[in-house]
Amino acid sequence: MIRQGRQSRQGRPSRLGRLVPGALALLLLGIPIAGYLARDDGRLFGLGARGLHAPRWGLMLAAPGAIQIHVAAALAALAIGVVLLAGVKGNRLHRTLGWVWVLAMGTTAISSFFIHRLNPGGLSLIHLLSGWTVVGLPMAVHAARRHRVADHRRAMTGMFVGGLIVAGLLTFLPGRLMWAIFFGPA
Repeated sequence: MIRQGRQSRQGRPSRLGRLVPGALALLLLGIPIAGYLARDDGRLFGLGARGLHAPRWGLMLAAPGAIQIHVAAALAALAIGVVLLAGVKGNRLHRTLGWVWVLAMGTTAISSFFIHRLNPGGLSLIHLLSGWTVVGLPMAVHAARRHRVADHRRAMTGMFVGGLIVAGLLTFLPGRLMWAIFFGPA
């Protein structure tokens, strides 16, 4: 059994766990706001007079299966990760969701090796993150099983921030699929 991690005496989540959902919300809201403020002519990300539009989900449905699996696993890992970071550590729910998160992250990382849009026919620099995840997940699980809570926390938080938040934000750069779905021409 994993020890309870950093909690208050009332069994509340750690301070980091309470701050993560709010920080994620600010980050996700801050991207379009920063893009809007950065434009001299007031156009959001250069979208012109048409402005924002409904997501073009047909682009996702038309994407190769590897991309669809990758996105589904990443979204599952993101949702579960927020719950894990915000919740009480070490209890049965944390351990069960933790295993589901590891499976979702592993699926996300492995499926990325079948996506070659940045470098057709080969791997790109983003695949280093996938390799780090494939190696880091078993090490983080091993740390938890050995009750090395600080090592486990550091590894899992690093994979969440680097592998989901940073890599996820990079998918919204112009020219990428998520950009086209949410911001591309209607």
